[in-house]
Amino acid sequence: MMNPAEFANIARSEEDFWWYQGMRSILFRLLDRHVRGRHPKRVLEAGCGTGHFARVAAERYGWRIYPTDLGWEGLCHGRGMGLQKLSQSDIAALPFVSEAFDVVISLDVIVHFPRGEEERPMREMARVLAPGGLLALRVSALDVLRSRHSQFAFERQRFTRARLKNLAQRCGIRVLRCSYANSLLMPVALAKFRIWEPLLRKPPASGVEPVASWMNRVLRIPLTIESAVLGSGIDFPAGQSLILIGEKA
Repeated sequence: MMNPAEFANIARSEEDFWWYQGMRSILFRLLDRHVRGRHPKRVLEAGCGTGHFARVAAERYGWRIYPTDLGWEGLCHGRGMGLQKLSQSDIAALPFVSEAFDVVISLDVIVHFPRGEEERPMREMARVLAPGGLLALRVSALDVLRSRHSQFAFERQRFTRARLKNLAQRCGIRVLRCSYANSLLMPVALAKFRIWEPLLRKPPASGVEPVASWMNRVLRIPLTIESAVLGSGIDFPAGQSLILIGEKA
């Protein structure tokens, strides 16, 4: 489970913070191609946090989304924004019948499971997904990019593309697309996480902190570029996140 203290930071930042704006743009660009022609009746967001993404996705696609999360702190934010069909549950033991959903989305959630336990939530998401249904999964990537924020948020593992694809395939998901993302800023991240943070020796802290508006715009530019590149069908060979789009066999 994510650090409950992080929900308030996320709720303050999700609308305008460069990372959230940019990563939403990237995910939607990848999803658009695969949802075209589909008409899902029920969509699950497994590990919805504050529910902000569920609201934005429902507005974009017209989906009926069922957001669920283990953290009550996040669900309270969702209730405050008027989200319907919220539920509290562990995504490794989802309270839904098998094959109940046409699309399942899970963003940066299975990284909070200890390494070796990631198959439990993946199998549950596959179980509630209808045959031919779509899975959209985002995770943190590459152990070398673990940071003070990772520790603060209770992130317990990060993935390589090969390990994430193998996990999905073991659980009956046919991989349609799997690419690293947030890649262009990776050199900056490496310098910050592997040189600057060890020198400072500060305790774990949230990385979701407001920045000056000009800096927010500047940091958004690389993610805008990535959105266009990924939308054209080109994958990145490394990055700070991984996005997998798959289909239940």
